[in-house]
Amino acid sequence: MLQGKSIAFLLAPEGVEQVELTEPWRAIQRAGGTPRLISTRAGRAQAFNHLDKADTFEVDATVTQVSPADFDGLVLPGGVANPDFLRTDRDAVRFVGGFFEAGKPVAAICHAPWTLIEADVVRGRTLTSWPSLQTDLRNAGATWVDEEVVICTDGPNLLVTSRKPDDLKAFGQAAVDAMVAVEP
Repeated sequence: MLQGKSIAFLLAPEGVEQVELTEPWRAIQRAGGTPRLISTRAGRAQAFNHLDKADTFEVDATVTQVSPADFDGLVLPGGVANPDFLRTDRDAVRFVGGFFEAGKPVAAICHAPWTLIEADVVRGRTLTSWPSLQTDLRNAGATWVDEEVVICTDGPNLLVTSRKPDDLKAFGQAAVDAMVAVEP
């Protein structure tokens, strides 16, 4: 389904919730897509299982080495520290915003919508997230709902969001479906 499509996974150098990286990554691979790990720093990204260090993952490229034009879609895994770091990095925020400008699908889970808020791409959109982000999202002009997965078409691109690791199966399928829906 995703043969020939390259999907960016954007992470901070540390702080990503490991399962929110690995499960969508596997879903993209199972669908025939090529996931690529993009970060703000070269080397390895440190994942976490909540507050405990987990595995590290080799970064394929930094946000300054690639552009949204190099990819067919974007996945933003969560974890509390990961999107908090990304939203303070201008190059990461610009990279995320570029997917919306290009009309390419974006999938974000858990705390990842913090980066979307910083990129100013949630106004007029309907999203879900980890519940503690609902006020931030509403203040940024989004409609927040408490659902397993939300697919928003009210904007320049498909936007898929989910709340938490328990939603990963639905999130992975919705992310794949969104990436399939876009012509290469």
